[in-house]
Amino acid sequence: MTAKKSKYKHVQIKKKKYFFYQITWDDITGDAGHATKEEFDKFKPSVMVTHAYIYKKDKKYVWTFSSYEEGDELFSDRNIIPIGCIKKMERILV
Repeated sequence: MTAKKSKYKHVQIKKKKYFFYQITWDDITGDAGHATKEEFDKFKPSVMVTHAYIYKKDKKYVWTFSSYEEGDELFSDRNIIPIGCIKKMERILV
């Protein structure tokens, strides 16, 4: 019997699969300048989109990476995003 191939984009490093996601999340926006009440009321967080592999996640955080060394457990372009900032996580289809 042959193993069923995943329809989601992923990489396998050693014996572990890491799936590729599009993550939409809120990031802090800052401004050190003066602003009127009306300008301040319009001030919103930045909505960010990250395309990355999920390294791991728990109840508080999601760890991601975008680069890795083939055949070894070396990860680059890493981020950790608080769960409370994440608006949406979508696994990417092949």
